Amino acid sequence: MILGSHLGIAGGLSNALLSAEAYGFECVAMFVRNQRRWTSPPMSGKDAGAFKRDRLRTGIKPIVAHASYLINLASETEVREKSIAAMIEDLARCSRLGVDYLVLHPGSHDNPKAGIKLIAEALNEIYEKHSKPLPMILLETTAGQGRSIGHKFEQLSAIRDKVDRKEKVGICLDTAHIHAAGYDLRTPEAVKATLDEFDRVIGMGKLKAIHLNDAKQPLGSKKDRHEHIGQGEIGLEGFRAFVNDARVAEVPMILETPKGDDDDGKDWDAINRDVVRGLVAGS
Repeated sequence: MILGSHLGIAGGLSNALLSAEAYGFECVAMFVRNQRRWTSPPMSGKDAGAFKRDRLRTGIKPIVAHASYLINLASETEVREKSIAAMIEDLARCSRLGVDYLVLHPGSHDNPKAGIKLIAEALNEIYEKHSKPLPMILLETTAGQGRSIGHKFEQLSAIRDKVDRKEKVGICLDTAHIHAAGYDLRTPEAVKATLDEFDRVIGMGKLKAIHLNDAKQPLGSKKDRHEHIGQGEIGLEGFRAFVNDARVAEVPMILETPKGDDDDGKDWDAINRDVVRGLVAGS
């Protein structure tokens, strides 16, 4: 199992790596700048250098960055140009740091077909404008809230089909999101059926990262609410079947469960880590 968590960069980018090392994680997810602003101060050479050194020392990989939450590549307003510029900035930072993947919420639009076309066109423009080697962009499955695109496997497949550089676009599957979108993971039979469907529509070879989260809301609720592993609607039986499916054994699994401490003062990332590892056969 390649397990990690989304960890903070307050005080320096390397802090995500140092935290991952302290938890005993094999991989890590992080932001490469303030995700709630369109632009950020330039990355310092000192910060980038420290990150590269700590990455080599810790051996943590892969590193999965997450693009800004403000980005909407399906927009037809001024947000579109801001989104493209923000993606280029995020990709440039990832390239400088040697980050492997950049996860992206595809976007939102009243008309999914039109939105899919706009997203693919934006991705083509982004790759055309950037000459340096870039990480792979991972389209994240969504919960289906509002006008969001990506809650159906077919939508993600359609975006990728329209991208010129298909080898640079993969998928990040979020277990809480697909549960909310109506893909069942609660039993071994359901897990098999859902992964079979993913393989049929997209292909398991395109799956490069997994956000491992339980869900607060019922199946098909279209509500994005994460819960601790085994304490939500998916439950331990579903996660045991999921993490032991051979098709995802080599895919990095990243916790995005709620942060903080439990009533006994134990860190929730450590609790969820131990729960997940305890589900793995032979552990």
